[in-house]
Amino acid sequence: MAPQPLPLADGHDLGISRAGIEAALLIKDAYKNREPLCVPGRADIILMPETLLNEDLDLRGFGDPLALAVMAARDPEAPMAMAAAARLSPLGRKTKLVSGVVGLTGETTRHPLVKNSISLITDHAFSPEAVSIVRRRASKVIVHTRAQYTAALRQNLRDLLEGAVTPRAFVKNFFQLTEAGNMRTDIRKKLIISLLLSDNIRPGIKFMMLENFERMPKAVRLGIIAAVLKAPPSRHVDIIKEELKWIVTHEGAPGSALTSGGGPAVTHPGVEAAPKMTDVFHSGVLQGA
Repeated sequence: MAPQPLPLADGHDLGISRAGIEAALLIKDAYKNREPLCVPGRADIILMPETLLNEDLDLRGFGDPLALAVMAARDPEAPMAMAAAARLSPLGRKTKLVSGVVGLTGETTRHPLVKNSISLITDHAFSPEAVSIVRRRASKVIVHTRAQYTAALRQNLRDLLEGAVTPRAFVKNFFQLTEAGNMRTDIRKKLIISLLLSDNIRPGIKFMMLENFERMPKAVRLGIIAAVLKAPPSRHVDIIKEELKWIVTHEGAPGSALTSGGGPAVTHPGVEAAPKMTDVFHSGVLQGA
């Protein structure tokens, strides 16, 4: 992997776009407010490490070097940070400015593996071979980390059923593990729905789950509402319906975070807004779901 000279930037292209700067600021605010990152243009879909790693997908400003640098340096989870670093790595050859951004990311990241990977990239002048190594590392980290969190989730449920953990601790662990493990939205939705509709889970635990309704991704919340409305009637299901009805009718109340993925609703140009949960809930009721 012989080092090669970096190309010089012309006077019009420094390798960082205005969209990238705006995306970087948006990402920084999301981390500050502990909000999940969503796929650009889809406010109801959380950005996953695999999506970020896929260079064939157009992520708009999120694919800009500055936005990727913020993710690689500041994302609290190693899989996302590594995916960002892997996508950022080949861009370091674009201009000297971007090369400097990559180097600074390696110096400031909170993740040792990202730091080590960027050192490998810069030491070999952003060679394709070094980039490939970092991409393989990122893929392995994503798979390994998700497997660890999945096993921990199973153990958490086993502990609950065996009485080895309190209901409150179970719910706390559940949300910490699903969020930290970057669990896919569809899998997270199925897990929560199965818990809410299970006859083996006490109603009190289900209410504790719903106490965390606002921190769930919007796609998950919409899926829960739809599943509960379609569930066969029973005393427990009816109680959950009433609880959900109360939650969604307070969607627009002051201080409510139900209009987005854990934070206030924000509209950005080109972002497709997800339907309001009050509309979904009441339409389901009116249709006899």
